Amino acid sequence: MTVEQRYFLEQAARQALANSYSPYSGFAVGAALLTSDGSIVIGCNVENVSYGLSICAERVALVRAVAEGHRKFKALVVFTPTQNPTPPCGACLQMLAEFAPQLPIMAVCHTDRLLTGSLQNFLPHAFVKRNLHA
Repeated sequence: MTVEQRYFLEQAARQALANSYSPYSGFAVGAALLTSDGSIVIGCNVENVSYGLSICAERVALVRAVAEGHRKFKALVVFTPTQNPTPPCGACLQMLAEFAPQLPIMAVCHTDRLLTGSLQNFLPHAFVKRNLHA
């Protein structure tokens, strides 16, 4: 990912946050996913009074991208309006592992702190297709 791509991804994730529907937790999240063709697909978290039906920003971005025909991804940026960066949850990491097990991930926040690594760093033992045939 280039410095310019990183900048645009972070700005897109910050803008996606504005659409978050998080009246129960008050924890808004924005995400931006860079596709292999250079497109940026955004997502925000959408909560439901029945918490289990809520969906994270990262999965919203992923399912939007897949619905638009994308299957290969270059990077993910997650933004939270916090003092420390917040990594994607396990469910989001597992969904992302389906398409991009080496995906570079960057979590950013209101401060200059950031959390970076590959998806494999965040979820070292993801359940993947080869596990079905083991």
